[in-house]
Amino acid sequence: MNILTVENLKKSYGEKKLFDGLYFGVEESDKIGVIGINGMGKSTFLKIIAGICECDEGRISKKNGLTISYLSQLPVFDSCDTIMDCIFKNGNELLNLVGEYEKTKSPELAVLMDKKQAWDIESRIKSVLTRLDINDFDKKTNVLSGGEKKRIALAAALVNQSDILILDEPTNHLDTQTISWLENYIKRYTGAIIMVTHDRYFLDRTVNKIVELDNAHLYTYTGNYSDFIKKKEERREQLKTEERKRQSFLKSELEWVRSGVKARGTKQKARLERFEKISEIKPFYEDKDAEILSVSKRLGKKIIEAENISISFGDKVIIDNFSYIVQKHDRIGIIGKNGSGKTTLLNILSKKINPDKGKVDIGETVKIGFFSQENIFYDESKRVIDYINDTAEFINTEDGKISSSKMLEKFLFNADMQFSPISKLSGGEKRRLYLLKVIMESPNVLFLDEPTNDLDIQTISIFEEYLDTFNGAVITVSHDRYFLDKCVDRIFSFESGCIKRYEGCYSDYIEKRENNLDNRKSVEKETDSKVWKKGPKKLKMTYQEMKDFENIDMVISELENEISEVETELIKQSSNYVKLQELTGKKEELEKKLNDAIDRWAYLNDLNEKINSLN
Repeated sequence: MNILTVENLKKSYGEKKLFDGLYFGVEESDKIGVIGINGMGKSTFLKIIAGICECDEGRISKKNGLTISYLSQLPVFDSCDTIMDCIFKNGNELLNLVGEYEKTKSPELAVLMDKKQAWDIESRIKSVLTRLDINDFDKKTNVLSGGEKKRIALAAALVNQSDILILDEPTNHLDTQTISWLENYIKRYTGAIIMVTHDRYFLDRTVNKIVELDNAHLYTYTGNYSDFIKKKEERREQLKTEERKRQSFLKSELEWVRSGVKARGTKQKARLERFEKISEIKPFYEDKDAEILSVSKRLGKKIIEAENISISFGDKVIIDNFSYIVQKHDRIGIIGKNGSGKTTLLNILSKKINPDKGKVDIGETVKIGFFSQENIFYDESKRVIDYINDTAEFINTEDGKISSSKMLEKFLFNADMQFSPISKLSGGEKRRLYLLKVIMESPNVLFLDEPTNDLDIQTISIFEEYLDTFNGAVITVSHDRYFLDKCVDRIFSFESGCIKRYEGCYSDYIEKRENNLDNRKSVEKETDSKVWKKGPKKLKMTYQEMKDFENIDMVISELENEISEVETELIKQSSNYVKLQELTGKKEELEKKLNDAIDRWAYLNDLNEKINSLN
């Protein structure tokens, strides 16, 4: 049963039609991914459902009392507010209550807090913020980066626990570890979720339905992203078949019309009317892929050489004695937690900034193209075509000389868009335009800082194909695991102040890291007598097993009591984020011991039953 229904939704901006009679429904268990080319109206679609933006026509029906939480792509906060103020202001009625109590300490509100069982909410908020790498809860928002603001807004949306959670690009500004945590959080989320994201692994692992916005229409597919790819291709093939049949019919009917048959009879008139009606049908919409041609200048033997580079910010060592010689066909992915130094490494290797120690040499033939996290538009009143012409009016490609206007067409900017100001473009269209500008520079070494942020999946896929044929080195910082799997063959991982190298793509890195972790755990288990072991099943107990069998129930009970005490302490220490992190870690450790003990209990009871059955 639908908890929200959209009927005949229509929306236009000027002459551009975004939606033309969309029908859409959300059920309680839905986890929906919204995809489509930039500029098709994905963010507008989310805003209309969230009640932030009005539609031109249509109706939205909601279940009585339905609550909705919304994460904007570009959240805006009051500069005077602290991080916790932002959470409470952007929350539901319960969060507003907690926020008001924190300010007033009113006895009346304390009674209401008891009634609503709201005392542990603040600790839950701080736990989510900590997992999103936000630790100073009293920090003012006017000193925060765009990425920090996005993560705070994400925390506010997650802790609301609404009937429908709407997320616009939730994985932007998150590192790969945090994205994995968010995947698990969304899987456990009890309400419905609607989200726009370009992260294909994230879609594969979290959604059970895909809706595609395509040329003002909406298409719904059951399943995750992989299912969508298969079903979309099936739909396209079906549409092609129908179009061939239509063309065949029109050809035969046209011959009949040209034969001069006069439409005197009723059947003949009906046949002519049917011909006219079918001939007016527009052929199905063919996707226009952003085609990126390989353009680069000759690259010599010497590219970039980094020798013993180190840099610190205050007392924090970011890079310590790192050396590397970049090769012509290098495909390097840089990963690590936010703030670990990934962008700093790019800036040093490209000589945007100098290291504290060491040196970087760049070869004479090297021409760096730097695709940064932030779009570079100094004047958004400038026309799209002029912005590209400032770089180059023509470029030489394998297919010959191509004009900037033609390249813009390949990047899905039609004639009208080319002569429009940049300010009229959507966020994703601006990102695509900036990418084209970098390519128009004809670089032979590419530095990419979160290149997939705000790009649609279709453009990312074509960009991946371009990188596959790019005749030069590529060094990229990215949290997009799918992109890293397709485009890199070496990983630089920031780990505990060191940059460790792993051969292979991101999945290879994960496998190697997990194998190393398993090996360490195996060694720890062999040397730690307190770790419970299942052991091989046999038909009699050892002395240690008999002893464990006598004590296991008491051990489980004690662990459960310890966890309960830690949970109580978490509530008491909710304002002390250092203590909060320590207690959260302790709770996780105790829960791991409890799981091991329960496994041991199951094994010993099973063994005891088998022994008894033989006696």
